[in-house]
Amino acid sequence: MSNTVKAILDLKGRNVVTAGANTTAGEAAKVLSSRKIGAVVIVGMEGRIAGIFTERDLVNAVAKFGKDCLDQPVVSLMTSRVFRCHEDTTVNELMELMTSRRFRHLPVETNGKLVGIVSIGDVVKTRIAEVERETEEIKAYIAG
Repeated sequence: MSNTVKAILDLKGRNVVTAGANTTAGEAAKVLSSRKIGAVVIVGMEGRIAGIFTERDLVNAVAKFGKDCLDQPVVSLMTSRVFRCHEDTTVNELMELMTSRRFRHLPVETNGKLVGIVSIGDVVKTRIAEVERETEEIKAYIAG
């Protein structure tokens, strides 16, 4: 099994929860809660990534503006400088980028289009599976 973003998406699926720029923070918070996710990708024209609205963005908005932020559009509160990865990005590259930049979610882009999203949980799950597979291979080698 390959250790790339493509392999992660092939296992988990490519569905991404998205919202428009005029979605309010309150509406986005309801989506995050009901879907049990930590980020919504904000899309603009032709489904292109315009930003990402995360739990951290929501907390920062509440701290800065109080409850009034819930009526503000996410475009004014989201992270607009979105790092992206591609299907050929490796799990090791993801771990390095997510750790150094303190990201928990990375949209996946192909030819400028959103094709998936990976979370730190996806990366950890993939890495654990790799370690378990390596362990079994070592045990088989030793037993053989």
